[in-house]
Amino acid sequence: MIALTLISAAYLCIANVHDGDTVRSCGGERIRISNIDAPELRGSPKCRDRRRHGWCDYALAARSRDELERFLKAGRVILRREGKDRYGRTLGTLSVNGRDAGRYLIDRRLARAWQ
Repeated sequence: MIALTLISAAYLCIANVHDGDTVRSCGGERIRISNIDAPELRGSPKCRDRRRHGWCDYALAARSRDELERFLKAGRVILRREGKDRYGRTLGTLSVNGRDAGRYLIDRRLARAWQ
């Protein structure tokens, strides 16, 4: 018996970049970049309740969001879907011109590997 894992990959139209690890497609799909954690933007509930473990560096969060937006505008975005998170968002990787967006942000210290 052979088990196959099917991963859906498709070009993606980005409507907006919410923060350094979440975007919304032109079709309204919320997409969370898998395997990274970007800092929370001002107003995040994770930063209001200190019992939750948010990364609350607001200046870095804005830089992370802006750099992800710039990166995604550099070419056609490919989404590889991996499933859903507990909030119903699509989990997946985003790449442009063969470069992984999550790795790009981590390399620039604008996100960290998900733990």
